[in-house]
Parts: sequence; structure tokens; C-alpha cells
Amino acid sequence: MGNPQVSDQDLISLIRQYGVTGAAKKAGVSVRNVNSRRVKIERTYGKIDTPSGPSRSSAVHHPHRAELNVLNGVVLIASDAHYWPGHPSTAHRAFLKFCKGLKPVAVIMNGDVIDASTISRHPPIGWEGRPTLVDEIDAAKARLHEVCQAAPKSKKFWTLGNHDARFETRLATVAPEYARLLGVSLSDHFPAWTPCWAVRINETVAVKHRFKGGQGATRANTLNAGLSMVTGHLHSQNVTALTDYKGTRYGVDSGCLADPSHKAFVDYTEDAPLDWRSGFAVLTFKNGKLLRPELVSVWGQNEIEFRGELHKV
Repeated sequence: MGNPQVSDQDLISLIRQYGVTGAAKKAGVSVRNVNSRRVKIERTYGKIDTPSGPSRSSAVHHPHRAELNVLNGVVLIASDAHYWPGHPSTAHRAFLKFCKGLKPVAVIMNGDVIDASTISRHPPIGWEGRPTLVDEIDAAKARLHEVCQAAPKSKKFWTLGNHDARFETRLATVAPEYARLLGVSLSDHFPAWTPCWAVRINETVAVKHRFKGGQGATRANTLNAGLSMVTGHLHSQNVTALTDYKGTRYGVDSGCLADPSHKAFVDYTEDAPLDWRSGFAVLTFKNGKLLRPELVSVWGQNEIEFRGELHKV
């Protein structure tokens, strides 16, 4: 490409915001060069979605909803990774194993991929040590790159979580004049992932980071949504079936990809007993219909449970 200054990630972000023609103008190169490089990039990162209609100079970085159609296949959903620098959790390693083994149609990171503790609205507790934001972003890049390598042909979505939102909320609060510049949106740093508030699968399943709260959240979610719904946020990992005149649908809390005893949680939970479970969700579709959702749960150090059997990871 004529301008080697533009990295793969920056070019992906430009194509997503402005389309191929707009990206070429922004990068100062020909449309032919952008198309040629796009082919090479898509072999590594997957298809690059472009905006529909006219070029959007004020692109929305987190569209309201992403649509996904699955006739037969698997969708893997993980939430609340809260990635910090250091050794990956047992659930993360299991997630990579299932990405390789099940070859999912899509992988959804359902919010709170980063923790962003240093830019939280909550004050620090004592003299707790927390990683810098750049260290968290680098750790998340490394972990999500592992997911991309494990599921190279899968569609990849990232639904915004409340911790993820801290990134842009902080910038919008202290430096609103930087709005819409490349790099000030979290999605700019993770171009392989499609950002959104929710993913709608076959118009019968909604995936979003959070909806209702409390112990009955999974039932309340599907009851109020009128669809099967997969959420995270509460870290509880449960599946609730609800049957009415419309048939059976499910409320799913996919649990947390982070270890519940991780140091990111130690201080603010004040050593309280936590009704949290580490793992992720497996959605299987047959002829477009969702089968009963399944959970992969951490059983012990380096060990997970799935379908009544234990597996080392």
C-alpha cells in the first residue's frame, strides 16, 4: 500500500467508519490499494464490515444492534473477562479449547472485557495496586488475539459492558473535544471485533451485557424480553427455562471468564461470600432453533465441567 504509516488496525477502523472509498481518502492512497490490502487483512482478521449507504463522517462506534443468522452451528458466549496483565484464567484457557474444538459460527465477548479500574467513578480502596489502563488494553489485546487464532473463521462480536464504557465515558467527560477522533473509542483498539450494544440471533435470541438484576434475573430477562436472552454482569452462571403459549425460551447468565477470586475483585467485595461462577455459555442451533443452552463451568484449578464430564485445560 502506498502509505506504510497506516497500520492494519487503523486501516480496519477507517474502512468500518468510512467505507473503502472514504478510507482511501483518509489514508491518502488509491481505492485499488485499499482493496488489495483489505483482502490480505481479512485472511488474518476475518471480514471487515463496511457502513451501509453514504460514508459516515460521524460514525457511531457502538451500533445499537448486530444481527446474526445461524441455521446449524454453535455460538460461544463469554462475559466479564476483566482482563488484567498476568496468567490467563482457567475459564479463558477453556474458552480457547472450545473455540478450537467446536469451531463456532460466532464468538461473542459479552461485555466487561476490560476492568478499567483506574478510571472508575469509584475511589480506590486503601493502597490497592491496580494496573494502568494501557497495561489492561495490552493484556486484553493479547487475550483476544488468542481467541482470534483459536477461532479464525468465526464472526466476532463485542457487546459493550459497563466497565468497557468507562473508557469513552472518561474521555467524553474530561476531553469532549476529542470526540470521533481515531483512537478515542475502545473499538478502535480492537478492530477484529464488531462493537455493539446487543447481538440478535435469528430474531429469537438476544445477547447483551445486562438487563434485569437480582437473584431472579435470568427468568426476569426472558420474561420481559419475550425472547431467549443471554447476559453477563452478575457473574452467577445460570440457565432458566420459561414456557408459555409461545413455547419455551431461556434466560442465561454466562458467568464470568475471570476467576472470582482474582485480585481485581478482592478489595471491593470485602471478602464476602460470592454467588459467582466462572465459565461461559454454549448455544447450539438446529434448523435455526435454539437447543437448551449449555454451560462450561470451572470445576477446579485447570479443570472444567461440561456435559457431566471433567476436562483438563
